[in-house]
Amino acid sequence: MAKKDKRIDAYIEKSADFAKPILKHLRKLVHQGCPGVTETVKWGMPSFEYKGPFCSMASFKQHAVFGFWKYKLIKDPKNYLEILKRMEAASMGNMGRITSLKDLPPDSVILGFIKQAVKLNDDGIKMEKTIKNPATAKNTKPDVDFEAALKKNKKAWNVWEEWTPGKKKEYVDWMKEAKTEETKLKRIKTAVEWISEGKIRNWKYVK
Repeated sequence: MAKKDKRIDAYIEKSADFAKPILKHLRKLVHQGCPGVTETVKWGMPSFEYKGPFCSMASFKQHAVFGFWKYKLIKDPKNYLEILKRMEAASMGNMGRITSLKDLPPDSVILGFIKQAVKLNDDGIKMEKTIKNPATAKNTKPDVDFEAALKKNKKAWNVWEEWTPGKKKEYVDWMKEAKTEETKLKRIKTAVEWISEGKIRNWKYVK
């Protein structure tokens, strides 16, 4: 089993009592289905990586959530993930509100999803994004310097390519707002570091 991140241990211990068994069980299944997984914490929530973004989980006051980064590409004949697919939701929470272990699909189903997600990353398959307003795409193209810096950092570039137009636009606009070349270069360096960690532009303000 891959090494566990102590920050996730601490996160689970601080979670509400109802959520602890849920998070522990999901964590166990992730490791069982993907022995090569890497644990980390992003946006203050437990996340799992395997050759790129993989899946995440979190707990709140009255429910917990769990979901896959490439949920749209996972075969789901019994529609366990169907609600989120219809809503064009983010990568987290694909199984809706989880208040107890009984709310989860059978272990065999979750393991099946995990193994599908592993294969998607093994094969380097990316999830296509639906752009509601085509004009928005024009505002998410990084300039030459920013794009070159992103491509030099493989992890950052992989995250960038998977991101929604909205997340990209925040960084692109930040570069455009730089008043001097020196400021822009400093922002590029910071942006690449943050993006490689999966952090959105205003990650500091996300609770």
